[in-house]
Amino acid sequence: MAAATIVSFTGCSPKNGSNVETSSVTVSNVTLAAAQREKIHLYAVAPSKFRKTTETTGTVDFDNDQATTVLAPFGGPVSRLLVSLGDQVKAGDPLATVDSPDFAAAISAYRKALATAQTARRVADMDKDLFQHNGVAQREEEQAQTDAANAEADRDAALQTLVSLNVDPQAITDLQAGRPISRPAGIIRSPIAGTVVEKLITPGELLTTGSTPCFTVADLSRVWVMAHIFGSDLASVNVGDPAEVETGIATNNFSGTVDNISALVNPDTRSVLVRVVIKNPGEFLKKQMFVRVLIHAREDSTGLLVPVSGILRDDENLPFVYLALPDSSFARRRVTLGYRADDRYDITSGLKAGDQIVAEGGLFVQFLQNQ
Repeated sequence: MAAATIVSFTGCSPKNGSNVETSSVTVSNVTLAAAQREKIHLYAVAPSKFRKTTETTGTVDFDNDQATTVLAPFGGPVSRLLVSLGDQVKAGDPLATVDSPDFAAAISAYRKALATAQTARRVADMDKDLFQHNGVAQREEEQAQTDAANAEADRDAALQTLVSLNVDPQAITDLQAGRPISRPAGIIRSPIAGTVVEKLITPGELLTTGSTPCFTVADLSRVWVMAHIFGSDLASVNVGDPAEVETGIATNNFSGTVDNISALVNPDTRSVLVRVVIKNPGEFLKKQMFVRVLIHAREDSTGLLVPVSGILRDDENLPFVYLALPDSSFARRRVTLGYRADDRYDITSGLKAGDQIVAEGGLFVQFLQNQ
């Protein structure tokens, strides 16, 4: 009764230890006089739509759809490197030369297969003519045709081997014409157009056919940014969402699109990798560059949004609001803050639609309560 008399006299309740944090205790509520109520503004809580922006970090990587590791197509020691790091190359440009016995053997095999096929075809044509004039038996003529077909198949297989070894087309033309060619040297060529971003071999190094990585060539006009998404933020990110990448260097920011969301969680960081595809004009973005990533959701989310100005902190730094009660008093109500959309917080627990809270003047109410 004494506490009620004080509240009636002063227009607010006294401070009462730990009970000020519990909205269910009547003495912790604040009752304002008419003049005092003019200093505050109320806000009616209602469901609102907003679009979430997920902020995280990421690292730049090559676009693996436009980058390749060049393996040694033949074995042997490296005789000369023809490019340096950062060089621009076109598809088919030479990268290095190799003194390769595999290369020489392939040319020799093609030359032999070419001669054998030509001879077998001449014999088959002669037997066909003789058979038409009853000069040879039909069985002999059919055997000659089979031998010619087999020889031509061996010739085509040997030619395909030269093509797979990136033999100079002019050298193949010279072989087919029976002209001599210079000492054969294996040439490692770029399979795509792009930039030489890794050089993995040195002169004199012995290469193993099909297994030694020699160079990495990448088209840097487009790169990947691998962003790390944690916990509940994953539900707000979808393939196709627009994204912004900030480098922190002057105004060098880039726009991109979410291209892929990993199906696995990293066991060390407990994050999910989200791949953002970024156009890279001027090749400014470099592999392993650390960047800030903003992913903007295309789909609306619904929540109970309240003004940031209505959120206060107690002695334990926990967020609360002042809730207007039916008896015209105000009580503290602890809340859980979710996503911040501009100047409003999404309240995930503590309030319901229809509640009214103090949006402006909360500090004034807190001052009166602490008297």
